[in-house]
Amino acid sequence: MSKTLERRAKQRDALIESAERMIKTRGLAGLKTRDLAQEIGVANGAVYNLVADVDELVLMVGSRTLARLDAELSAAESAGPSGPEAALERIAVAYCDFAAHNLELWRALFEHRMAPDKPLPDWAVADQMHLFRHIHQPLAALFPQRSFDDISVIARSLFSAVHGMVALGLEQKLIAVPLALLRQQIAAMVKAMVTGLVAADNAAR
Repeated sequence: MSKTLERRAKQRDALIESAERMIKTRGLAGLKTRDLAQEIGVANGAVYNLVADVDELVLMVGSRTLARLDAELSAAESAGPSGPEAALERIAVAYCDFAAHNLELWRALFEHRMAPDKPLPDWAVADQMHLFRHIHQPLAALFPQRSFDDISVIARSLFSAVHGMVALGLEQKLIAVPLALLRQQIAAMVKAMVTGLVAADNAAR
């Protein structure tokens, strides 16, 4: 690698790290390219020599956030009693904990919107979809007779329920729920959903 390319690679890494810190402390709305340029020591316009646009930069920060979330969900899977039901409960609680401890970075994953005529890059879609294996695999163990597509629908529904509880529970307004209680309620909800799904599956046989 030439010195020029090496310098640009280091500047790009510094830009992403700076953007991550800025989102963490200010939220997505506080991400300003002028401040980023000043922090990493380049001209304001030079930011766009390192990334195509702000969308790409936000997605790169999101990729780092998803990688850390992936690691925490993986740890949760093996951190307690065996069995798919228990694993799903631990995964849901780990998701809640990650959101609570990385609030602005987690929010940015869902607040960021691409322009209507600008599709999400394939690599960003892959990053997101890769996480669903944490839900899909335990569900596949619970329902071995169901198709991949059927289990995928259940996985999305389960995620939506957990995400909704986390998003509302962590809202800094009247609806906010103490974290310890939120964790308990999420575990109880997942247990109830899984129990109901198993009972319905058994009744249909």
